[in-house]
Amino acid sequence: MLTPQSSAIPTNIITGFLGTGKTTLIKQLLALKPATERWAILVNEFGEVGIDGAFFKGRPENDVYIREVPGGCMCCTSGLPMQIALSQLISYAKPHRLLIEPTGVGHPKEVLATLQQPHYQNMFAIQATLTLVDARSIAQRRYRENPIYQEQLSIADLIIATKTDLYKGDEQTQLKTYLDAQGLMKTPLMMLNDPLKDLSIFDSTQDCAERQQSKKEHEQAKTFSQYPQHAHSHGSSPDTSPDWQRTLEEKGAVMIENAAQGFYSQGWVFSGSKIFNFKEVMKVLSGIEADRLKAVMITEKGIFGFNKVDNALTCTELDECSDSRLEIIDIQSDRVTTAVRELQNTLFAQEA
Repeated sequence: MLTPQSSAIPTNIITGFLGTGKTTLIKQLLALKPATERWAILVNEFGEVGIDGAFFKGRPENDVYIREVPGGCMCCTSGLPMQIALSQLISYAKPHRLLIEPTGVGHPKEVLATLQQPHYQNMFAIQATLTLVDARSIAQRRYRENPIYQEQLSIADLIIATKTDLYKGDEQTQLKTYLDAQGLMKTPLMMLNDPLKDLSIFDSTQDCAERQQSKKEHEQAKTFSQYPQHAHSHGSSPDTSPDWQRTLEEKGAVMIENAAQGFYSQGWVFSGSKIFNFKEVMKVLSGIEADRLKAVMITEKGIFGFNKVDNALTCTELDECSDSRLEIIDIQSDRVTTAVRELQNTLFAQEA
């Protein structure tokens, strides 16, 4: 059980579809964290292999504490996985602020409903819910007509348009038109043209408070059993399963898959003793076609994080990690199968 502190923990949900830049935004926020504060981050990834935490460089000595909930369904079973993770994270970190990043294909309303349960009312001070959106996605029917995509926008106190440097036409106008059609004309819209310079997006304005109260009344009228049951299939996480840990020790690698919300993922964890060739990693990952690709790889040149969205691969040097991890996510199962085959025939075959 969580023990209420002298004041409730300011809490922000940062949501948005796959590849909108949630991790990038959180890294910007961490760079602005007051030196006297401890922050906690609860991350839920769609894939079974937790990767995002490595990108945040969160360590106790930096007063940044991270807890990952892999598998994409943080609020399954009446929110139990989320409640357990919250209890562990808050008890350990005793944070001044909590950031929650749900999976890009998850239901943020369920996360909000969990935080608004009676036993949490003195624990969390729910502030602005931030929804990130890449305005270029409005042109694609599979995004604009996706119920989860729409839900993420509808729950926002602030909508943040990201990757604006890649807009080439009237994407901003299309986004505003779409938001108006969704009845969201009163929700503030921010065009993120430059890195954040302060933490003002956290602030709860009066309008935000009114929207939060309206959402709270709406969500509390439901129980979790009244939510549509989203179909999903996933196994245990490599980080918590003794079987996977044993396999990793014995064979040097584990592979795990997930399927939910019409998306498919395939992930791998490799022993920290396995050293990949940096040049080959760049070459192979550049050729993989998938909606989303994330990886943290130990190479002869150091440790690097790889991120691929819209066929654009980026690479960031990281400080440390205990093993190598790679995850592919796509709405088409056959593309995941093709990517798996390509990896097994190239990068993984050479490193076996």
